[in-house]
Amino acid sequence: MKKLLVYLKDYKKESILGPLFKLLEASFELLVPLVVTKIIDVGIATGDVHYIVRMVLLMVGLALIGLICSITAQYFAAKAAVGFAAGLKSALFRHIQSLSYSEMDHLGTASLITRMTSDVNQLQSGVNLVLRLFLRSPFIVFGAMVMAFTIDVRSALVFAVAIPLLSVVVFGIMLLTMPLYRRAQAGLDRLLRRTRENLSGVRVIRAFHKEAEETAQFAEENESLTRLQLFVGRISALMNPLTYVLINGAIVALIWTGAWQVERGALTQGQVVALVNYMSQILIELIKLANLIITITKAAACARRIESVFDENSSMTFPGEPAQDDPTAQDAVVFENVALRYGGAGAESLSGLSFRVRRGQTVGIIGGTGSGKSSLVNLIPRFYDATGGRILVDGVDVRDYPAGQLRSKIGIVPQKAVLFAGTIAENLRWGKEDATDAELQVALETSQAAEFVSTREGGLNAEVAQGGKQPGRERAHIVFGAVGRRIAAVIERQLLGKAQNGVAGAEAAADIARGRLAAAGDDIDLRRRGIVLVLHAGSAHDGVVRDLTEHGAVDVQLAEQRAQLLRRNAARAQQAWALARQVDDRGFHADLAGAAVQDGLDAAVHVMQHVGRRRG
Repeated sequence: MKKLLVYLKDYKKESILGPLFKLLEASFELLVPLVVTKIIDVGIATGDVHYIVRMVLLMVGLALIGLICSITAQYFAAKAAVGFAAGLKSALFRHIQSLSYSEMDHLGTASLITRMTSDVNQLQSGVNLVLRLFLRSPFIVFGAMVMAFTIDVRSALVFAVAIPLLSVVVFGIMLLTMPLYRRAQAGLDRLLRRTRENLSGVRVIRAFHKEAEETAQFAEENESLTRLQLFVGRISALMNPLTYVLINGAIVALIWTGAWQVERGALTQGQVVALVNYMSQILIELIKLANLIITITKAAACARRIESVFDENSSMTFPGEPAQDDPTAQDAVVFENVALRYGGAGAESLSGLSFRVRRGQTVGIIGGTGSGKSSLVNLIPRFYDATGGRILVDGVDVRDYPAGQLRSKIGIVPQKAVLFAGTIAENLRWGKEDATDAELQVALETSQAAEFVSTREGGLNAEVAQGGKQPGRERAHIVFGAVGRRIAAVIERQLLGKAQNGVAGAEAAADIARGRLAAAGDDIDLRRRGIVLVLHAGSAHDGVVRDLTEHGAVDVQLAEQRAQLLRRNAARAQQAWALARQVDDRGFHADLAGAAVQDGLDAAVHVMQHVGRRRG
């Protein structure tokens, strides 16, 4: 928690004035029972109406001054809390952006979202309440006890007994609930992660008819979290009744002892009423303090979770000075015995990987799921650091480039297109902020999205949903627009993910880029690639890398391997088709699976025909 208080440094004035005005309000509140004593013992006892009126006006004045002080304190506390949360969110976001993919994988996206939103909001509430009540409530509790001793020492002994007992209850419950609140926050993280997975993978879940299973798993985790929160809530709920019992017991003892004191003439009736009022003030403030402590407990748990993000430093370091490209380098990208092992993984995802890409060449990277295609591509812009070997871009080790310089050389269209809520033009200008409308139009035409954009109302200024989630054909064109965004940047080399490497319009980007790698699954057209690299279990197969511009054809061994892969995938799709026919009378999933079967068989036939021609 102490590490995060640095974000209050710009609000020192508010952090001081807020509690100060609350203490002024509390001071005026402690004077009210004394005024009531005077009204009873002097005004009512003597029947002096004018005196009673003066004292009532004095009470109203004290109330108005207290109200002004309270509003002022609330203003300063809210300003400091909101500013603290804004600074914390900004710093947390900047820190997350500085982390490498390895640290983000370790922390988890769902957990980071929770810490950026729910945890920071909880801290904001905690700071606000602390500035308002953390000094006020103890001040009134102990101030009321002191005022009671000024009235009558013997009666005030009731306060001396009640306050320690109340402290034991409050702090005991706090110590019990703190670890439970931390567990509840961790459970919320797990629930949010499952929710996010289900929402992002809803099509897959429906395609495999797993709705009931996923619903059951979600219900189980939700029930587990609910039971934990109810358990914590029951413990916290004990605070109010226990404090009420103690306070009311103290009031009974106070009235009983006060009655004897009045009988003997040691106390007046007004003084007994004042003592009861002070005890009531203690009751109210202790309840506030109890709720404050619960909030502080939650905020402290959230603070530790946020601090753990700040404690997570990037495993990558980038030089401050720009690197000088090697003018003699003939290769755009070079892998030299590269290996990659993800954090916590038992085996290497890539091992012994070596190849060269000349300037102007296009490389197709193929292989089955989990073979390391995406891992290979992520190493070039240094999203991950290779655990073995080295990677050169323009003759310079990627570790010697500043992040901005390295990534300005590379354009990436990821496997999953990510667009941001806004206009089409705003999304395209991610590639080049100062791009003109003419340049954007060229990018759209190159990516075959110009026709789609022209049909939308507003054209380049048409709004795009978050993530580019548009129905039907619009979704496909928006994905093509992601390719256009990278083309608009006019970068030196492009990395195309699986989802975009088959887009015909993207092929024209090779005329702009001086080097390109396309990571493909089972839908790649090998004849369009200058180099084909086949990955299996993180390694490149010997003898299957061929320069097609020199040899003019794909190696027969490579074609046969591709045909086998396609036949296997077609068989899997055929099984999915049969299953879909059984479980879906409407045929929606069946049509989807059938289309996959047809695509797979067509590609297999194409490759096998090529093999036949090569052998002939």
